[in-house]
Parts: sequence; C-alpha cells; structure tokens
Amino acid sequence: MAEARIRRGGTARLTTRAAGARGRSGARGRPVRRRSWIDSLLDMLPVSEETLQRMASWAIVGIVLAGVVGISMLLGLPAMAGQKASELAAKAGFEVEKVEVRGVERMDELPIYNIALGQVSRSMLALDLPKVRDDMLKLGWVKDARISRRLPDTLVVDIVERDPVAVWQHDGQLQLIDVQGVVLQSVSAGAMPDLPLVVGPNANLQTAGLNKLMENAPALKPMLAGATWVGNRRWDLRFQSGETLSLPEGDKPSATALVNFARMDGVNRLLGRGIVKFDMRDPDRFILRLPQGQTSEKPATDAEAPAKGEEG
Repeated sequence: MAEARIRRGGTARLTTRAAGARGRSGARGRPVRRRSWIDSLLDMLPVSEETLQRMASWAIVGIVLAGVVGISMLLGLPAMAGQKASELAAKAGFEVEKVEVRGVERMDELPIYNIALGQVSRSMLALDLPKVRDDMLKLGWVKDARISRRLPDTLVVDIVERDPVAVWQHDGQLQLIDVQGVVLQSVSAGAMPDLPLVVGPNANLQTAGLNKLMENAPALKPMLAGATWVGNRRWDLRFQSGETLSLPEGDKPSATALVNFARMDGVNRLLGRGIVKFDMRDPDRFILRLPQGQTSEKPATDAEAPAKGEEG
C-alpha cells in the first residue's frame, strides 16, 4: 500500500515512489494508440478540434433540415399551405369582386370581364396575372394589356386597342382588320364602316403594303374605295367614282405606276369621267377600257392626255 504524507492544508498526495509505480503499472496495462493519417490531416487544418466538431454538428442539422424540406415538397405541403393562405385571404375579403377596364373605345368589354372573373381561384393572392394577360392578348382587338391588383377586391385591366384600317372580304365573310392584317371582328354588309375594302386570299396580310403604296399618292388615298389582291402578287385599286386601276407586280413598279397615274389625273381629271378601267400593268402601255367595251391604248410617254374616244 502506497504511503501518503499529510501536508498542511489538508491535501493528500502519493509519494514519488508510489506515483512512479502507478505510472509503470498504467503503461503496462494500456497500450499507446498509434496516430492515423486522418489525425495527421486534421492536425494540418487551420481550425481547432472544437471548431471542427461544431461544423460537423451544423452539417448534420443542415442535412436533416434539407431532408425534411424535400419530403414536404414531395408531399405537396407548400402548395397546400399556399392554397390555405389563399382561401383565408378570400374569406377575409381579398377576393376579386370588381373589374375596372380602361382604354376600351370600340371593342366589346364582355370578353374582358369573362376572362377576369373566370379564373379558377379569384383570391387576390392566388390570381395568376401573367395568365390573365395572356388570355387578354388572345382577343383580336387587344394589342397590349396590363393587369394589376387594387386591394382589397379590384382587378384593374388597362387595354391598348388595335386600330381598324380596312374590311377584309374573303370566303363570303366580312371582317374588320388592323394594319397588320389581324382580324378584329366580323361585320355585316348592312353595317359596313367607312373603311377601304380589301378582297382576296391573304389580302389582309398585304394591308400594310397597301397603305405604304398609297402614301406615294396622297391625293388619291381619300378616293380609294377598296383593293383586290390578285394572284397573291399585285393590286387592283377601286376608286369611289367607280374606276379600277390595275397595277404591275412589285413594290417599286407599282409605286411608279401609281405616281404616274396620280400625275395624269391631276392634269387631265381621269377619274369621274366614265372610264371603266385603267390598265398600267405594262410599263410601256396605258390602256383605258371604255363603257361600250372599246379599249384605247397609248404609249406610256403620251399618256398625259386622255386617249381618243375615251368618253365613248
């Protein structure tokens, strides 16, 4: 048994001889653990062992949280929470009850109200504004639309309308179109607007080109009653005085012919004199069709004066 010496202060300790014997006994009872390469790698890191333990603990917590979120998403819990929030908002009065439409002058507003109030969910929180806008843009009259909320219960719809420039006649139908040829609505023969009539397959898609063509002869533009797109390649223009002008193919040749015709009409008053048709498809000839079925042909260089016998 090891000897103990009592020191002043009441603290006991083993003698040196006993301590040495204990140390030798412990060394013999427990072998020394060898250091692994992982221990060497950890010693090289510029952080303490305690910091590494905290980092590992937070990593485990993060992995657990990520797993919980992933399972929740698989089970649809966020969607359920969003739906519940929308229902609560609707019960609290945040539901679409009013629709304020701005910018409408010509079109019927009823389709706009049907789209705005026909959503699956009318909750102000769940309302899909981009989808509402896309549905609005499918209406022929709507060139652009802006949709916004005004809490607690109003949906504000700002509409930019298309401008009608002509009536398109095809397949026995009459339809109002804009300059890009977009069909706005159907019209009846008894309620025709005061707009030019374009006739023929794909004539609506050529309306922008027709407007550009008529800008070359501004004096003739207000006299235009309609135009027929012939063979998907050229125009026959019809004037309010009853005459038809056949133009050649191509933008430049047709513009040149129209300018020449406008100049001749300004000098000799060709329109309103009973001539049935003017044919300028051949740049070297100017043909007039008279009411009796006779024709008069003149070289294009001499076309400044009306052809002999043109009045029949």
